[in-house]
Amino acid sequence: MASIRTEILIDTPLDEVWAALRDWGALHERLAPGFVTDTRLDGTDRIVTFFDGTIVREVLIDLDDDAHRLVWSVVGGPYTHHNGVAQVFADGPGRTRFVWVADLLPGDLAARTGALMEQGTAVIKETLEAQALPA
Repeated sequence: MASIRTEILIDTPLDEVWAALRDWGALHERLAPGFVTDTRLDGTDRIVTFFDGTIVREVLIDLDDDAHRLVWSVVGGPYTHHNGVAQVFADGPGRTRFVWVADLLPGDLAARTGALMEQGTAVIKETLEAQALPA
């Protein structure tokens, strides 16, 4: 099993980052536009289309408003096991620490998945900081 972790500081208040992260059906609009090109809800699952054409089904496991934590699993697709967790923490005035962890099998998908997670994390930072700029 592989465990991958990305972490980044975002110059946006915690409540704004959490509002975007917890919006389960708007991943392609509020959190990672361009990296994710479409999100469609199917019950509580979401069908996610990525920039490279990859489409996965993500099952919502937990959405915890108190802990600012979102947990999901990718079912089907390239993984025999996938558990993703994104959690955000206040890191001073107007700043948020964004942590994304994925545990997955098979382990030989770790390098590609890690590179994609780094790319996605950078898009999330850019998107949320741009949205936080005063008009």
